[in-house]
Amino acid sequence: MSQNLKVAVVMGSDSDLSVVSKAIDRLKSFGVTVKAHIISAHRTPERAVDFAKSAEENGFGVIIAAAGKAAHLAGVLAAHTTLPVIGIPIKSSALDGLDSLLSTVQMPPGVPVATVAIDGAENAAILAVQILALNNPGLKAKLAEMKRQMKDAVTKKDLELESSL
Repeated sequence: MSQNLKVAVVMGSDSDLSVVSKAIDRLKSFGVTVKAHIISAHRTPERAVDFAKSAEENGFGVIIAAAGKAAHLAGVLAAHTTLPVIGIPIKSSALDGLDSLLSTVQMPPGVPVATVAIDGAENAAILAVQILALNNPGLKAKLAEMKRQMKDAVTKKDLELESSL
C-alpha cells in the first residue's frame, strides 16, 4: 500500500503564516510535497468543507490545520474527512493561545484532531511525517536519522559542559 507523500497545510488567516512556515520548511526538508492554503472555518465554511471532502482524492495523506482564537478549522476539516488532521493552535493576543489550544484539542468522540503545542508547527510537521512513514521506508529512515542527529547534538553539548567545568 503506497501512501502519498503530500501534506495539506491549511491556515485560517495569512497572519498564521509566520508560525506555519516552520511546518512547511520542515516537511520540505523530508522531501514531502506541501500545498498551503488559507481557508477560514468561519468566513469560508463551504470552502473548508469542500477542501476536506476532496483532500484524499487530491492526493493528500495528512492535513495540518492552524488557527487562532476560536480555532475551529482543524475540527471542521476533521469532521469531513477520514484523513488524519493535526491541529496547530496559534497564540492569540487575548488569552495567549489557551483559547486556541482548547478549541483545537477538545473534540467530540468520533472527530479526533491530533493537537500539538501552541505554535508547535515543527512538531506538527514531524508528526505528519511519522504518519506518512508508516508506509514509506525512506521517510522512516529520514526520521531515524533526525533522531540520531538530535541525540548526537545533546551528547556533544553534554561533553562540552563537562569539559568546561
